[in-house]
Amino acid sequence: MQPRTPWQAMARPGYLLSSWPWRSAGYLLTGVVTGAAVLVGLVVSVAAGGALALVVVGLPLLGAAALAGIPVARLERLRLRLVDRDPVHDLHRPPGAPGLRVWLAARVRERATWRELGHTLLCAGLLWPVDALALTVALLLPLGAVATPLLMATVGDGREAKVLKLWTVTTWPAAFGVAVLGLLLTALGAYALGVAAGARAGLTRLLIAPRDGDPEARVVELARSRVRLVDAFEAERRRIERDLHDGAQQRLVALTMTLGLARLDAPPGPLADQLAKAHEEADGALRELRELVHGIHPKVLTDYGLEAAVADAADRSSVPVDVELELPGRLPGAVESAAYFVVCEALANVARHSGARRARVSGGHRDGRLFLEVSDDGRGGARSGAGAEGAGGSGLTGLADRVSVLDGRLSLSSPAGGPTLLRVEIPCAPCELTEPSA
Repeated sequence: MQPRTPWQAMARPGYLLSSWPWRSAGYLLTGVVTGAAVLVGLVVSVAAGGALALVVVGLPLLGAAALAGIPVARLERLRLRLVDRDPVHDLHRPPGAPGLRVWLAARVRERATWRELGHTLLCAGLLWPVDALALTVALLLPLGAVATPLLMATVGDGREAKVLKLWTVTTWPAAFGVAVLGLLLTALGAYALGVAAGARAGLTRLLIAPRDGDPEARVVELARSRVRLVDAFEAERRRIERDLHDGAQQRLVALTMTLGLARLDAPPGPLADQLAKAHEEADGALRELRELVHGIHPKVLTDYGLEAAVADAADRSSVPVDVELELPGRLPGAVESAAYFVVCEALANVARHSGARRARVSGGHRDGRLFLEVSDDGRGGARSGAGAEGAGGSGLTGLADRVSVLDGRLSLSSPAGGPTLLRVEIPCAPCELTEPSA
């Protein structure tokens, strides 16, 4: 595996003969040039902008100085490729619409813009002098010592030479001895350059080019991907429900009718008995398929919305249920589906485990949120991770996860002895009313 940073390269025996010392020196040298140029540019922009601010002309210069971190950071990410082969990520997200005003508004609100400005000020005020010092100590001084014999032969007329302008060498053996010492120092300096370049690149990575991108942006993208997965899951459920309703269910209806007609036409006897049995089996399979289709994604939810679907679920419950749900219109599909299945699971738990004589479903939409409450007068003792009042099972845990994907909350209050109250809140905006599907 090829080394990707100077620090990784220094751990290998061929470091001195590789390109990494020169890449490190080039990275530090371009850092010196860039930092000095940025310092001059910032000083001129701030001074000129401050002087001209009273006549408004200087305000754009001050604004440009505040946003100087953006182009400098882009240049730094390009320079980073000299000493770091890992991918370099731009922390900025594209603006929502074209235009300079939209771009400026997006950049001013981004945390990355101010991190890049801080990095730019650090480069201009501190980092480039440190780069220059590292180059001088690790490269220029050792090379000056290596050049002692050449200086003695040229400038010193073979009689003497100044070593780093600190002391004088007057003999050839001493000159070559200093050159050998300079070679050793150059080898050590190559490692020092790798250390300095690696540290400089690590700081750049930390401030403006993290290896995994912007953590905040990743969290946002993960949340969006979870919502997309929920939408895709709901679309797939609707497709399966539609295929079963329009395909297998219709075939079973036709089969049931055919068997019924054949049963009427058959004379009494073993054949009529077999036809009657087949007719009953087909009728039972049709009922089971209808229940399955309804559990996958009820057509009433797709066609008429959450209010009608909750009322239908209440009518099918074995425990009497009062429904007080008022909505301004249709809600997003994922919200309606999540809310409906929470209500269905809650009513199923009431019927199976609570011992309640009556239940109630209420809710509405206000302040940009859907509110739903399912309560009963049962024995209580339910847990959010259980299937019912103290019973084991997956229960509402999966539904709570589903609600959380939509930035919603599901809470359960069920003291021993009752009553039990399940509350759901999901942020959403009403959609326009749509015509029921055929």
